[in-house]
Amino acid sequence: MSTRLMILPSPVFEQIRLVSVPEDFEEHEVYRHVTGIIARTQEASPGCGWEELAEALEDHGITLVDCILGPELPCSGDVT
Repeated sequence: MSTRLMILPSPVFEQIRLVSVPEDFEEHEVYRHVTGIIARTQEASPGCGWEELAEALEDHGITLVDCILGPELPCSGDVT
């Protein structure tokens, strides 16, 4: 049984996050679920930061994974 991971991208390199998601979600479901959690948290607490978002995600079984961001990959025209 492997761990399912999701990257939460950000235009700010240092704010990219990696989370572990429950295995009982299908890919399209977990994307919508995480989007909904983030939206509800931001609506309830405008201007909230990562700590509030992480807590809301953890309340739903989505946990932060400690990781090290590597260097940005060069973009070539061929993405395969």
